[in-house]
Amino acid sequence: MIKRIIKNPFSLWKRVGVRVITLICAVLTISCTQKTFDTPKELMEYIKEPDHGYYYEKTVNGVDFSILYKPTDLMVNQELPEERIAAVIDSVRNKYDKYLYFTLSMSKNDHELLSNVAGNKQKFGAMVNELAFGMEQKVHLYTPKKDTIEMADYIYPRMYGMSGSTTMLFVYPREEEAMKEEYLNITIEDLGFYTGEVKFKIPTKIFNNEPRVRFK
Repeated sequence: MIKRIIKNPFSLWKRVGVRVITLICAVLTISCTQKTFDTPKELMEYIKEPDHGYYYEKTVNGVDFSILYKPTDLMVNQELPEERIAAVIDSVRNKYDKYLYFTLSMSKNDHELLSNVAGNKQKFGAMVNELAFGMEQKVHLYTPKKDTIEMADYIYPRMYGMSGSTTMLFVYPREEEAMKEEYLNITIEDLGFYTGEVKFKIPTKIFNNEPRVRFK
């Protein structure tokens, strides 16, 4: 029988101890940096502050663009029943945390895009069709390596001129490899207002350590 001899058993315990300490520190870091809010309203107010990295805006050729990343718990809140049971909360979170949710808002002259072409029946009809059915060809999410993340869905609610902007929700799968990148790019192609391609750089840290809501 061959016996394995450990010359310095304390070195083994030292290596194990370092790994355990590293793991504990990592867990503590995540728990300490992940923000938690008492209400969805408080979370929304937090992410609307540009300094926190969830909200971006720019103006190109008179068109105002803004991107807001919506953390999972804001989507969860829309589906939870009045009775907040822990098992139900976890189930709904598991459903929504497989995806990334972006709200894109666009306006010109403080009006939604359709209002700016209302006098041209042909342009108006073409834009209605594009906004309702063609935005997967106009909005793109991709990594710094140019790997495209395919859109899972988008929602365009018609406001019929009653809103100051054209706002829609875009949904993308939360791809594991993409989450390892430092950032993702989201671009909006020209929608007929001579803006060219508009690009936003979104840091992945906001996806990997999302703020939560204390659902009660």
